Amino acid sequence: MKNKKEKDHRLDYGIFLVFIAFLGISRLINFDLGRAMGENFLIFARDMILILPPAFIIIGLFEIWVKKETIEKHFGNSSGLKRHIYAILLAATTVGGTFVAFPVANSLYHKGADYSSIFTYITSASLVMIPMSVMEASIIGLEFTLLRIGLSLPLVVISSIVLNNIFQHDNYALPANV
Repeated sequence: MKNKKEKDHRLDYGIFLVFIAFLGISRLINFDLGRAMGENFLIFARDMILILPPAFIIIGLFEIWVKKETIEKHFGNSSGLKRHIYAILLAATTVGGTFVAFPVANSLYHKGADYSSIFTYITSASLVMIPMSVMEASIIGLEFTLLRIGLSLPLVVISSIVLNNIFQHDNYALPANV
């Protein structure tokens, strides 16, 4: 198993090196598509370098400071519909999109949140981020933003409940090392 993982990592690094070589050659020969890809890659890499370290520090503090009992109380099976409201509120304040939402969701899972809360959180993290919603409202209009959120969130909650029921029926559990 170790050899397969090592080969996979070598392949990943090889593909990355080919990509970097392509970007370098594109820059040398003024290949517009390659240059545009390089510029987009640098913007994306810069954003990740700025967002991820502080986000992971906050996630680490969340792991330490927030008690398992608190998560179970507010995001667990016994919390009813409130768990979805808490998940949506937490998602609205999450900065960094899904890059940050998935590690937070993993932390919630290991602290006792049920799947329904986690699905609501992950989906809402891409729907109701406060900075994105404010920008959208200023560009497209407040009515559109409220309509989009008002129609989307009930569907998110319903689908999260359905998925949770399916997972419970099948006795699904994430692997221990995730």
